Amino acid sequence: MFFHPDASRRLTVLGPLGDIVVLDLSRALAGPHAAQMLGDLGARVIKVEHPDGGDESRGWGPPFVGPDHEISTYFLAANRNKQSIALDLKSAEGKAVIERLVRQSDVLVENFRPGVLDRLGFSVERLHELNPRLVVLSITGFGHDGPEGGRPGYDQIAQGEAGLMSLTGPSPEEPYRVGASIADLLAGIHGAYGVAAALYEREHTGKGRVVRTSLLAAVTGVHSYHGTAWTVGGQVSRAAGNHHASITPYGSFRCADGMLQIAAANDGQWRKVAGLLGIDPDTPSYRTNRDRRAHREELVAEMEKALAAHDRAHWLAELGAAGVPAGAIRSIDEVYTWDQTRSQGLVVEVDHPVLGRVELPGPPLRFDGLPAREHTAPPMLGQDGEAVLAWLEERER
Repeated sequence: MFFHPDASRRLTVLGPLGDIVVLDLSRALAGPHAAQMLGDLGARVIKVEHPDGGDESRGWGPPFVGPDHEISTYFLAANRNKQSIALDLKSAEGKAVIERLVRQSDVLVENFRPGVLDRLGFSVERLHELNPRLVVLSITGFGHDGPEGGRPGYDQIAQGEAGLMSLTGPSPEEPYRVGASIADLLAGIHGAYGVAAALYEREHTGKGRVVRTSLLAAVTGVHSYHGTAWTVGGQVSRAAGNHHASITPYGSFRCADGMLQIAAANDGQWRKVAGLLGIDPDTPSYRTNRDRRAHREELVAEMEKALAAHDRAHWLAELGAAGVPAGAIRSIDEVYTWDQTRSQGLVVEVDHPVLGRVELPGPPLRFDGLPAREHTAPPMLGQDGEAVLAWLEERER
């Protein structure tokens, strides 16, 4: 393993990957999200961007912020805890620096289309010649091989191709995309945990390996019960709005002043809901989950008739006191001002070189016994070039 001179301090201050160096050649969202997750865990992440404009997500918006409205909030979402160096991977000078960085890195993250990195002179074989211990994370749209492996992939295309849109929306006739770029984000998450596994394996073998995932794999990998409904049960799941495909009552319900969500995942919880709403839980149509699922429309109508008697706050208090899982449907601004969100470290403050002190969505993991770390802001294009080269020279000595 490549240890920093101050590895023990980095492990304590930055997290469990404090001695790991990640070379981030990716752009847009899936690869950068994976590298950001590794950075959240303490890794030094060196982001390589083209001198002409950098990562294309720097131009994605609105909103754009800053004195000249030149900073994309989209870019800010996937690039905290990174350093930026501007290099042209097609130039001899840029390739020479990449070779040096590869030798000093533990992980390389890329999400080029299949074959692009090979054409740039950095095939897997070449990377492992430079550094046999290197773990390479490769994220593609539809896989690196197979009959359609070379297709370009973007999130919404993958959501459709991988079946997710057919499960989302008010009805089978109106397929919807998930509001977040979930294919990209899931691919990043899968990629990061694959890297963690490969780094663990490397401690035993002394060798790195290639970790591959794709937007197609990421979405298909979370089909869960929708997948087995077809592969085992022969049933094709379809969009059913805000109600669970297999559990009833489990979904969104109208009350006097809007909507709330109720999730009665077992018969005991159902009996509590029924008691609050004045419904006989032993009605033959409602006695078991299978009964309730078969009569869902009838049950939802009866529940909403009872819920109309009071507002959301009343019902959430009643359901909470009864121990029934229930909740509001919050807007994004409500989520980030919610005390519970902030108590979980899901909002972090960073010092941005142009914006000053700003808040960003925080990492989803916490580790007991480690102090809260200082996060760094997503970098301006090339802002760390001199620092990265100086660090590289020191490592090489």
